[in-house]
Amino acid sequence: MKIGVCAKITPDADARIKVAADGQSIVLDGVKFGISDYDEYAIEEAIRTKEKHGGEIVSFTVGDASADKQLRSGALALGVDRSVLVTENPGDPLGIAKLLAAAIQKEGGFDVVFTGKSTIDQQNFQIGTMVAELLGWAHVTQVTALEFEGNQFKATRNMDAGIRQVVAGTLPAVISCEDGLNTVRYAKLPDIMKAKKKPLDSVGAGAIGGDAGAARSSVGNLAPPPARPAGRMIEGDAATAAKELVRLLRDEAKVL
Repeated sequence: MKIGVCAKITPDADARIKVAADGQSIVLDGVKFGISDYDEYAIEEAIRTKEKHGGEIVSFTVGDASADKQLRSGALALGVDRSVLVTENPGDPLGIAKLLAAAIQKEGGFDVVFTGKSTIDQQNFQIGTMVAELLGWAHVTQVTALEFEGNQFKATRNMDAGIRQVVAGTLPAVISCEDGLNTVRYAKLPDIMKAKKKPLDSVGAGAIGGDAGAARSSVGNLAPPPARPAGRMIEGDAATAAKELVRLLRDEAKVL
């Protein structure tokens, strides 16, 4: 099989984010970056698919040229064979999806492309769906179990209220991966060293015949969440405290 995987470089989930002075970006100094958490599940599933069915894995990323370090340690060192980094910044999900789809079409011959269900920075939940639509392929979101047989696939996806839906279809397809699909592996030191010699192509939009077009959405303003008010201690014995708590919930919080 020829397997693609889309991976975005985002701030680490544990990074302490500060809003920049322009109100539309974050302060990058001291922020650790890595592959977005859900995209790690996509990479792991791509590797497991290759281990079971054979083939080649190519990863695709839209981002800054500095992303090569994270791609080597978080994708190539784990088992991805080649990486393509499109060094553009479209600024909106549709532009990113157009460039990813163009890069995938330029490479050609894929049976399946994996993405995370969303990225942990913007959480638009849009890229996988848009890429599939642009390619004209089948697409399944929030996948927690997946099987391939010939050119057919069967995917289980999470829905609301704990309901799971089983979807079957024909390849090629875009599969958006959910937490629970697999357990992400860690890169071993020898593989990290070998990853330094694996192909990583940095290309512009022109080289892949892509055009992000004019952005259709933009960030209006970023702001930290409001400070949480200080807690309040209720004095008195249990009966008195319980009565006062009910009064506060009814009269002040107005949740009763």
